[in-house]
Amino acid sequence: MDDKERIKAVGLLSGGLDSTLAIKIMLEQGIRVTALHFRTGFSFVERNRVAGREPSRPYDAERAAAMLGVPLEVIDVSDEYLPLVLHPRYGYGSGMNPCVDCRIFLLRKAKAWMEAHGHHFVFTGEVLGQRPKSQMRPSLNTVERESGLRGYLLRPLSAKLLRPTVPEQRGWVNREKLYEISGRGRKEQIRLAEQFGITDYPQPSGGCCYLIDQTYSRRLRDFLAHEGPEALTPEQVQLLAVGRHLRLLSGHKVIVGRHERENAYLATCGVEGVLLTTVDHPGPTTLVPGGPAREEIELAARITAGYSDGKEEPAVRVEVRGDGEPVKVLTVAPMVREEMQALMV
Repeated sequence: MDDKERIKAVGLLSGGLDSTLAIKIMLEQGIRVTALHFRTGFSFVERNRVAGREPSRPYDAERAAAMLGVPLEVIDVSDEYLPLVLHPRYGYGSGMNPCVDCRIFLLRKAKAWMEAHGHHFVFTGEVLGQRPKSQMRPSLNTVERESGLRGYLLRPLSAKLLRPTVPEQRGWVNREKLYEISGRGRKEQIRLAEQFGITDYPQPSGGCCYLIDQTYSRRLRDFLAHEGPEALTPEQVQLLAVGRHLRLLSGHKVIVGRHERENAYLATCGVEGVLLTTVDHPGPTTLVPGGPAREEIELAARITAGYSDGKEEPAVRVEVRGDGEPVKVLTVAPMVREEMQALMV
């Protein structure tokens, strides 16, 4: 087959080991691969970049694509993704993760891209039995059917345990050179990575989406209960992943930075509200979204002081900005740790 007739495929690339291996396997068979990476707004990598945790480090998907030598298309779907998180047809996993609906959504996007750009099939790094919500055999079948990719969705790492796909039946892909990996272990993937000379990849057992994280899920449920689904924006999605979150008895939210980079993010995140910082002691930046009442600002000032280096002092000065009034300084008694923990979301 000459170069013009070579088969072209779309591979979903998270940057994790499984999706990286899937692309490598296809490249080894002479398939021309274009990698797609979808930004949903809920990945740890996006959160870290937003909060300045790894300012000079490329996204995992960018690094993987460069290492593999494949073109990468990065597609932001964060606005479209929010309704799916709020109303998943197939429910949630252990947190607020709508894994089955997520796979269907992303693969529909991949199918549309495939058809628009003259590619032949789609493949992923999914492994049979690896994730209890989305990668059991019934879920894999549901995803293939509902995505519109029946027969044209290849999972190279587990292909020999699944029905032959059109690419295998037509000889575009040699089924004998695919794999039969299953289960939650990663030994086979690590062995394959060594065989292929792949050494730079994230922890293979770690998920990339913080909707599965129990702390984040708890914060999201709390947000939806108090602010309502209509208030959930991409900015709020990121804000829920940053800092300490406390809910005052009045119902108002207080968000406290945990380190310098989070402090900087809270001061510039674009969410309207009141910002508080300690004057005389090193301490956090605190954001109180919306328009808090005077009593709520005073409580937020006490919380800010309680997390500062002046927490043992009888009184701490806290600067307040952004409540529609000139900058002012409150002198407050730091809130004790037990009281703050009782307010933690």
